[in-house]
Amino acid sequence: MSINGNLNVSGSKNFQIDDPLDPANRYLYHSAVESSEMMNIYTGNAITNERGNATVVLPAWFQALNGDFRYQLTVIGQFAQAIVASKVANHSFRIKTDKPNVEVSWQLTGVRQDAYAKANPLMVEQDKPTAERGYYLHPELFGQPESKGINYAHTLPFVISNRERKRSARQTRVGSGKAAVAKPRLASIRLQKSALGRIDVLNATPC
Repeated sequence: MSINGNLNVSGSKNFQIDDPLDPANRYLYHSAVESSEMMNIYTGNAITNERGNATVVLPAWFQALNGDFRYQLTVIGQFAQAIVASKVANHSFRIKTDKPNVEVSWQLTGVRQDAYAKANPLMVEQDKPTAERGYYLHPELFGQPESKGINYAHTLPFVISNRERKRSARQTRVGSGKAAVAKPRLASIRLQKSALGRIDVLNATPC
């Protein structure tokens, strides 16, 4: 499924796969990481050289997509100090440790700065549209009845319109029925000639 635009979800965004440890009988779920920013997260491990230096090379598109970088470093396997020796530039950044041959786990986050992100910045807090005010995405969580749900607010105009159409149709049928009673048509007539030579109507069935 491809979505050309925004996807708003009131619940969680999960992936569902067959559980690798018991694929025939269980599912495994993970939830998406969320943020108040359009953020991308990148991670990896690097080992510094004999001089305590390591360069992390990033994809060519990295700086075109991301900006406002944040860094986290964790030393693995020994006590050592690690710093970001130089920030992201020319699709790379450098790590330095106070000892040689130190393994460092790094995490780098960046905020999207592509054309779509710039044209459509995330508005973290927004007022509800007038038609949705007083209604909830999950009314039961706030002690409200189901009729206070957003979906009910969206369908209410159609429900009212449908009721009006039905009411109008009933009134039209009633009016037509009265006219029919006032001027019934005779669909079948039984005639009989009386002894006096006249024709009497024995019964008539209205349409």
